[in-house]
Amino acid sequence: MERNERTPETNASQKHKIIAAYNRVSLIKKIIIGLVIGVILALLIPQDAPEWAQGIGEVISLLGTLFVSALRAVAPVLVFFLVISALMNAKTAGSMKTVIVLYVLSTLIAAMVAVIASFIFPLDLTLAIADNIEQESPSGIGEVLSQIVMNIVANPVQALMDANFIGILAWSIVLGIALRKASANVKDVFTAISEAVSTVVRWVINLAPFGIMGLVYTSVSESGLDIFVEYGQLILLLVGVMLIIALVTNPIMVFVCTRKNPYPLVFRCLKDSGITAFFTRSSAANIPVNLELCRKLGLDKDNYSVSIPLGATINMAGAAVTITIMTMAAVHTVGLTVDPFTAVILCVLAAVSACGASGVAGGSLLLIPLACSLFGIDTTVAMEVVAIGFIIGVIQDSCETALNSSSDVLFTATAEYGRLRKQGKEYHLGKDAFSLDEVD
Repeated sequence: MERNERTPETNASQKHKIIAAYNRVSLIKKIIIGLVIGVILALLIPQDAPEWAQGIGEVISLLGTLFVSALRAVAPVLVFFLVISALMNAKTAGSMKTVIVLYVLSTLIAAMVAVIASFIFPLDLTLAIADNIEQESPSGIGEVLSQIVMNIVANPVQALMDANFIGILAWSIVLGIALRKASANVKDVFTAISEAVSTVVRWVINLAPFGIMGLVYTSVSESGLDIFVEYGQLILLLVGVMLIIALVTNPIMVFVCTRKNPYPLVFRCLKDSGITAFFTRSSAANIPVNLELCRKLGLDKDNYSVSIPLGATINMAGAAVTITIMTMAAVHTVGLTVDPFTAVILCVLAAVSACGASGVAGGSLLLIPLACSLFGIDTTVAMEVVAIGFIIGVIQDSCETALNSSSDVLFTATAEYGRLRKQGKEYHLGKDAFSLDEVD
C-alpha cells in the first residue's frame, strides 16, 4: 500500500510558495489587513477576558514588542552606513548649484513650517509599551548644545551600541568625507554593505503588518477605538503641512526665482509627477516619470539628467515634515518643553536627516530616533512613534513621496527659468506644454 509522504523538498517548495504569495501582496494592503485584524482581536479579547484568552493576547502584543525591538536594532546601523555611502560616492555639484540650493532650502523651510504647526496644534500619542518611561526636559539651549557636543565626540562603537544617533551621524559624516578619495574597490565594499543593510530594513518592514497588528491590539485593548481619532488628527496635521509646502511655500520660492505666476507649473508637476508618486510611494521608481516630464517641459537634458536623480536623494521636504511632526509629537507625549533655539536646531537636524532618508517605503520614519535624540528621548519611545508612523503610513508615505518627487521637477524647471530671467531672456509658463519661448 503506497503512502503519500511529504519529502523535505516538497515542504521547502510549499514554504517558498507561501512566502512568494505573501510578497506579491502590496505592503499597504498587508498593513491594512494587520490593522483590521488587530482591532478585531482587541474587541474579541478585552482586558477582562478569561485567563486563557489573555494568554493569547499577550502573544499578540509580543508581536508589536518584537517589531519595535527589530527597528531599534537596525536603525543605528542603517543611518551609519547609509550616510557614509552617500557622502563617499557623492558627485560634485557643478552647474547644479541653484537646484541644490532650492532643494536644501525647501527641505529646511518644510521643517520650520512643521515645527510651527506642531506648536500651534500639539498632539499627544498613546504609546503601548513606553508609557512608564520618564523623561526630563533640557534646562536650556546650553544643555542641548552641551549634550550634542558630547554625543558627537562619543566613541563610535559605543554610539552604535547605545543608539546615539547624533554620534552615529557625526562619525558617518567624517568617515564618508574621509573615504571620498578611497579606491573604487573600497567604495564598492561600503556601497555593498549599505545595500545589504537596506535589504535587512526591507525584511523588517515587510514584517510590519504583524508588528502593527500587535501594537494596534495593545492600543485598542487598553484605550478603545478612540485611538483612531488620535491617528486621524496626526494624519490631518501631516497632510495639512505637506499641502502648505506644496501650495504655498514652494510656489513662493518659484515666484522669487522666475517672477512669474508659479501655479500653472506647480499644478502640472503635481498632476504628472505627484499623482504617480502617490501610488508608487517611491521617489526612485518615479525618476523615469520625472525625466519624461522634464523633456516635455523643454528643459536642458544635461541639467535634468543630473538634478532629477539627485533630487530623489536630497530633495526631501515631505520627509522633513514627517520627521519633525513625529518628533514633536513624541516630545509632547513625554511632557518635554522645547525652547525656540532648540526648535531651530531641530529644523536643521530634521532637514539633514531627511536628506539621508532611505529609499525604502517608510525610510524617513527610521530617522525619527535621530531627531528624538536631540531631546534625549528614550529609544523605546522613539521606536514606538516610528511604529505609529507605519500604521498611518498608508496615507502619510504616499503624500510624502508625492511632495518629494513632484518638487524635483518643480525646482529643476525653476532653476532653468531663473537662469533665463537673469540673462534677460523673455519666457512664459504655458498652460499646456510649459515650453520656453525665448525672445532675443
